[in-house]
Amino acid sequence: MQRSIPNKKPLKYLLFVTLFVVYVGLSSIYLFLPPLLGVLFFLFIKSLKNHDTIAILLVAFCLLIFESEKGYFLFNTIIYFWLVYKFVLPKLEQNFNCSICIKLAIILLAYIGFYFFNLLMSTVFLLPLVGISYYIIYYIIVEFLIVNFL
Repeated sequence: MQRSIPNKKPLKYLLFVTLFVVYVGLSSIYLFLPPLLGVLFFLFIKSLKNHDTIAILLVAFCLLIFESEKGYFLFNTIIYFWLVYKFVLPKLEQNFNCSICIKLAIILLAYIGFYFFNLLMSTVFLLPLVGISYYIIYYIIVEFLIVNFL
């Protein structure tokens, strides 16, 4: 049984995950590298719409790596992204026809919404509050440009 030459999708996924693992470590050291939370949210939405199970699992794995590196709760990003995908994104797509506006809203929801979701979780479970910095604006702009090229 031979692997089909044109089917290089699993190799592309493996390359993406290994590069992301290295990148997340570098983004913790160098603050000018965005953590790619918005890009992961965009890929999460895209893989859910395409019903690509392998891509969903790999993006979820990357989100778990992101959470462990940044010190968030386990499965917090996956739960938040799924809730936004189920309840907020259909209303956004219903009200806006502009794809660039939807992409910007996705990036804003990924950063600002996730901050408020973490704030809610910290309040509910009586944990220390999560801080936010001005780097978020830079991350939103850079990741918006990256998502527009995807």
